[in-house]
Amino acid sequence: MSLQNIIEIWQQRVDDALAHYLPDEKTTPVDLHQAMRYSVLNGGKRVRPFLVYAAGAAVQADDTALDVTACAVELIHAYSLIHDDLPAMDNDDLRRGKPTCHRAFNEATAILAGDALQALTFHLLAHHLPTMIPAEQRLDMLDLLAIASGSRGMAGGQAIDLAAVGKQLTIAELENMHIHKTGALIRASVKMGAMCRPDIDNTLLQKLDHYAKCIGLAFQIQDDILDEIADTETLGKTQGADKALNKPTYPSILGLKEAKNMAIGLHDDAIQSLAEFNHRADPLRWLAQYIVKRVS
Repeated sequence: MSLQNIIEIWQQRVDDALAHYLPDEKTTPVDLHQAMRYSVLNGGKRVRPFLVYAAGAAVQADDTALDVTACAVELIHAYSLIHDDLPAMDNDDLRRGKPTCHRAFNEATAILAGDALQALTFHLLAHHLPTMIPAEQRLDMLDLLAIASGSRGMAGGQAIDLAAVGKQLTIAELENMHIHKTGALIRASVKMGAMCRPDIDNTLLQKLDHYAKCIGLAFQIQDDILDEIADTETLGKTQGADKALNKPTYPSILGLKEAKNMAIGLHDDAIQSLAEFNHRADPLRWLAQYIVKRVS
């Protein structure tokens, strides 16, 4: 099958699973549950769930475990976007081409929706992973996502990002920020997808983790590039928002051409880390290519 066919299948799988696991919008408290579903089911590229599925495909992991894990990483991602968009953070009005959660509902409901999505994530991993995956491995997956989401991962990266507004960072400092802010959840997505196989080999995990580290950074570089060159309609969020907030970005430090070259180099390194994998890892190869060539 083509990448497009595979993506369509995976999109349907994760969307169906998300709709199933999210509380019904008619369940009390109605506004909170509507806000949760609004923020998760309103589109999105689903890159992190696709990475879960692609890593799982590369090692022939369990399908049920992949569906639950794909939902978990997307719920964490959705929670982070709700909070990132808040007035106290990036103060954005648009997300995925629609009003941000705090604009569509209100600020308090948006905060609670993010909180509830984060809690639901760990409930899914604790209760819905199949028992064929050893208990210790399931705990490792919970621990991995918790670290990737917290102060040593995504939340810590956002804190560094907010503290960096208006400051001049070195490339090393910018890379450290994005390894935490964007890269941590991408790395967790790939590694957790592979861990949906009960007897996963640690050497394979290390190779997949290196792949994920490279594409996680490439993803952020491409985000920075698109913030410079794409328009608001294409992005689905406000174009030039990072520049308006005087945030350090790869193009602002390296220049646009060198930023593009860095993303391509990371793509090549990611592909090399998959050298020992067969055709089952082709979706990972395709996703690496998509990340550096995407336009939104």
